[in-house]
Amino acid sequence: MTTDARFEDGAEGALALRAETAEDLKVIAALVQDAVFSAADIAWEAKSRRLALLVNRFRWEDKPAAEAEKRPYERVRALLVISGVTGIASQGIDRKDRDLVLSLLDLGWEPGEEPAGRVLLTLAGDGAIAVSAECLEVDLHDVTRPYRAVSGAAPHHPD
Repeated sequence: MTTDARFEDGAEGALALRAETAEDLKVIAALVQDAVFSAADIAWEAKSRRLALLVNRFRWEDKPAAEAEKRPYERVRALLVISGVTGIASQGIDRKDRDLVLSLLDLGWEPGEEPAGRVLLTLAGDGAIAVSAECLEVDLHDVTRPYRAVSGAAPHHPD
């Protein structure tokens, strides 16, 4: 016997988003703001021309519900993948320090000769990664279930 679907059956699932325009990228940038990752969680796949970062992202989309329900904030492991990469440059990062913890503050697009440009990853502490690409193609995929944010607090940036 089958039953009717319940509202709970449509509960929020893992994110799977793609940005192909600067406006699309703003959505992903908002979702990965304050994501943390180590230098060891950065993978350059030269053959497929992809840069992948395995990040622990704060679930900004869940913050209002967590506060309303008086439950802990959550993070989730997610893959941030930039495709069509033609070059990578970084500053303020010791790439040899595999335990270095990085915090992603912003993600932006700097257009070049159409359709090429650069994806700019702004990191806390004056670090940055510039990823030259044939075109804008950035994917964000949650790859684990959400877990309680270790700090117990939402990231905060003074005005």
